[in-house]
Amino acid sequence: MTTEHFLSFDGTELALHRVGQGRPLVLLHGLFSSAQMNWIKWGHERRIAELGYEVLMLDFRVHGESASPREPEAYPANVLVRDAAALVAHLGLEEYDLGGFSLGARTSLHGVATGVLAPQRLIVGGMGTAGLGEWQKRAAHFKRIIDEFDSIGKGDPAYFSMQFLKSQGVDRVAARLLLDTMPDLDLAQLANVTMPTLVVCGDEDRDNGSAEELAALLPDAAYVEVPGTHMGSVTKPELGQAMAEWLGPAESAARRL
Repeated sequence: MTTEHFLSFDGTELALHRVGQGRPLVLLHGLFSSAQMNWIKWGHERRIAELGYEVLMLDFRVHGESASPREPEAYPANVLVRDAAALVAHLGLEEYDLGGFSLGARTSLHGVATGVLAPQRLIVGGMGTAGLGEWQKRAAHFKRIIDEFDSIGKGDPAYFSMQFLKSQGVDRVAARLLLDTMPDLDLAQLANVTMPTLVVCGDEDRDNGSAEELAALLPDAAYVEVPGTHMGSVTKPELGQAMAEWLGPAESAARRL
């Protein structure tokens, strides 16, 4: 495992964690999480790297080991899609696969549907139709957590999310700015996501709406359920196993593609 930093499109310093050698797989983590929390801690990246992939894990701005600028100009619309595109450009990737969990899945779908990102295969984890077409409702939940951070008690439904935000050391000023950069996606644009896609979701995960419905809207998607809730499924080995089994050995995948 190595970690390096590079400059995104606007000069913001972002962290990139790399493991393995072979076919590139870019992985994008969830909201207020990090590559460490979503992929590395649970061994998902190692399981995939063993199949002949170089796993490239970005920390989004305001997350993990990346910078958290507080200037409003650092947060244009769809800034995270632009950060992902900056990573692809920085590495000079022409043929690569892309995967994301929750916010990372949302970012991946936005990027592909709008033509900014062009992976050969796509993995969408912990995401459903509501997380794409009704994002503003989800964003309002997190804005409330940030705005009422010090007054949220144990009986509040937002308490667990608040505690997670605190545990990750997220800069709340920067996070509040980031939440306003994510527009809803017109679900009709999912017709543009034509590459083979895995939609994988916890069997108790309804945080972002129906993942099965999302899979049905994609032109070439397989749907797989793994155990767990939204926060729990990413911690279980079944998530990494489902991703690895769908990807298959990198050498044979290259021949098929």
